[in-house]
Amino acid sequence: MAKKAVDLSIPKGVQENAKRGLELRAEHGFGGTKVGEATARLLAEGGTVTARKARHISRYFPRHAGDNLDQTGKGGKAPSRGYIAWLLWGGDAGRTWSEKVVKALDEGEQG
Repeated sequence: MAKKAVDLSIPKGVQENAKRGLELRAEHGFGGTKVGEATARLLAEGGTVTARKARHISRYFPRHAGDNLDQTGKGGKAPSRGYIAWLLWGGDAGRTWSEKVVKALDEGEQG
């Protein structure tokens, strides 16, 4: 049976979250790491990622799930560092998408 190709396209919601994370990082001067910033630039551009990069992105979320608190800068406050970092990796949309891609890769589909 032929293997089905995995869609490695970056969804619009992931792109938008990464762009927002980059905007907040620039505005406040904090949040995320250089690796997170580079990942956000890749995600914000759209297009596709490699299977290896999708796996890398999916590994971020379980390690930092506690960072995505509801500290989004409401009421004139600056957002938390963790919130900005979460967005740099695509936010909730990035987590859902990367986990779906990794599951498909693990089930033997081709990336």
